Amino acid sequence: MLKSKQIALAPLRPGDMPLMYEWINNRELVILNGPFRAVSRAEHEAWFNSIQGRADTVIFGIRLLEDDTLIGSCQLHSISPVHRSAELQIRLGETSRHGKGFGTEAVGLLLDYAFKELKLHRVYLHVFSTNLPAIRVYEKTGFVREGLLRKAACIEGEFRDVLLMAILEEEYGRQ
Repeated sequence: MLKSKQIALAPLRPGDMPLMYEWINNRELVILNGPFRAVSRAEHEAWFNSIQGRADTVIFGIRLLEDDTLIGSCQLHSISPVHRSAELQIRLGETSRHGKGFGTEAVGLLLDYAFKELKLHRVYLHVFSTNLPAIRVYEKTGFVREGLLRKAACIEGEFRDVLLMAILEEEYGRQ
């Protein structure tokens, strides 16, 4: 378990599955990061069971320290031991918790894990250029804009630009 001021990153539990199922089927939440597609309980259960056993992925639940409430999840996936890199993803599922610093703390903890435990050299991510709150979190935690994928995602019939951002091992901790 990784802890900060307000949250902990901890392994997902079987009891987390129903709440995460609600989040993945919340159109307004999903379209912040990707195209929406309703997910069946069976599909979600298969994903939940498989994600925890993947060698190229580490996933955590984001829990409030005060009462152990699950408010989101975050992961490093596509972990490459050769290139010492991984892609970061985060979802705060509880929208009432947005804008309170939980995302910043979660990304910070995940970067601690990436650079100190996994000994990665580079952590990168993709974010819609319109997702300004997420971009602020990433820049606050040290990510640098590396490129723009123009009109790379089609969300609800509208093409969106996607930013590529990354942080390198030697940049970590400077923010």
